[in-house]
Amino acid sequence: MIIACSDSRVDPAQVFDVDPGEVFVVRNVAAMVPPFETTPGHHGVSAALEFAVQVLKVREILVMGHGMCGGCKAALTQELHGTEPGQGGFIADWIAMLDHVRDPIVREHGTTGRVAERAMEQAGVKVSLANLRTFPCVQYKEAKGDLVLRGGFFAISDGVLHLLDENNGEFHPVS
Repeated sequence: MIIACSDSRVDPAQVFDVDPGEVFVVRNVAAMVPPFETTPGHHGVSAALEFAVQVLKVREILVMGHGMCGGCKAALTQELHGTEPGQGGFIADWIAMLDHVRDPIVREHGTTGRVAERAMEQAGVKVSLANLRTFPCVQYKEAKGDLVLRGGFFAISDGVLHLLDENNGEFHPVS
């Protein structure tokens, strides 16, 4: 399973050169996974995750962020903060999942420029991985060794995929 951004520049089928049916893909703004919750409503990412893990029995989930992500940039600048649903409010609510990682990035890098943006893009992958681990079915299967979670970052500028080393929190190019 690949959880990726809806940005057309990072289509997982093209990045990984796969045919239809080879990977199960969920795409949304900033490749975000919300935390597990049982409140009423429509939980599209959660339903797709549950389907992949419980029904399809996927053995690996890759959260793939990317360079020049508009959703992560909006989370960094908070340009949509306070907007009404239908006027940017749905996006603002969605990317608010990154609010708790924003402050340290802003303190170190500010709110503009590629260094700050890349820090937010990579932090988004880590947030989604942490949120994945709040799902009971993911916790159970990962503990059993039946499921592996990975973080990835696709650099649009040079077409290089980087994988997250969760031991040190750094992304390294795939060779």
